[in-house]
Amino acid sequence: MAVKAYAPASIGNVSVGFDVLGAALSPVDGTPLGDFVTVEEGDSAFSLKCAGAFADRLPQDEKKNIVYDCWADFRSELEKKGIASRNLKMTLEKCLPVGSGLGSSACSIVAALAALNAFHGSPFSENEIMELMGREEGKISGSVHYDNVAPCYLGGIQLMVGERGVISQNLPVFDSWFWVSCYPGICVSTSEARKILPASYDRHTCIEFGRQLAVFVASSCQGREDLALTVLRDVLAEPYRRSLIPGFDRAREESLKLGAEAFGISGSGPSIFAVARSREKAEKIEAWLKDNFIQNSDGFCHICHIDGRGATVQTLN
Repeated sequence: MAVKAYAPASIGNVSVGFDVLGAALSPVDGTPLGDFVTVEEGDSAFSLKCAGAFADRLPQDEKKNIVYDCWADFRSELEKKGIASRNLKMTLEKCLPVGSGLGSSACSIVAALAALNAFHGSPFSENEIMELMGREEGKISGSVHYDNVAPCYLGGIQLMVGERGVISQNLPVFDSWFWVSCYPGICVSTSEARKILPASYDRHTCIEFGRQLAVFVASSCQGREDLALTVLRDVLAEPYRRSLIPGFDRAREESLKLGAEAFGISGSGPSIFAVARSREKAEKIEAWLKDNFIQNSDGFCHICHIDGRGATVQTLN
């Protein structure tokens, strides 16, 4: 038996929801934008092979790969349930760059744990496996948060809840929105992007953040598209993190000229996103970003819709 899991890229924060909103992405042309993990029968307890466009950016020592941590902690949780771990070999197809702001670590974690759970007959519930995913993500970012993990696993735009056993809640999405996602080809460390933020914010900023998030959530639920777009702004992180992204201000200015309704930093950067309400405008923004924002051959740009499926698992034999 073998299973293969796919986990999509995501936008953390979505501008208006620092650490509490996340959105899964799916390119409209069908190009996969995420990571794949295959689990199959093995001759030993564990082995790992890395492939894909960005495999050479991963640690050579398999025990320093987050997929190893996923397997080790999954096995430990299995033992608590009295279930033996099967001998297996894993293949990580790393298609997202590390430090891209597209939820790269969450992609590997979600794909790995979704595949491991399926391979063992799904002994863990949705909440149980998500909690494990969150803990693994916390090893990378320094604290447990789900704004990449939740949309990556569940799809859609997710609002982090964290109450009464509910990790996140799905928000309605506007199908007419085209999300232009662009990675410039450079790396921004999540820890460095967090260090640049102030330790505290003034009362006005806190009120503005709460107001905008509340209006966005309410407008999404009520189908008030114009109002949702109006408040899709980041008052907490973007004023500081924009300095870490070369060409950010010009990219924003030109994207808005070309018809973007909103523009922001994807996660902690350096990827950015623009929201347009027509394919034609999205294509113009995509073309400009490809010519002017991407800095090297590692960069890429995709026109996306929100991925409503999240992680998927298929049985190979």
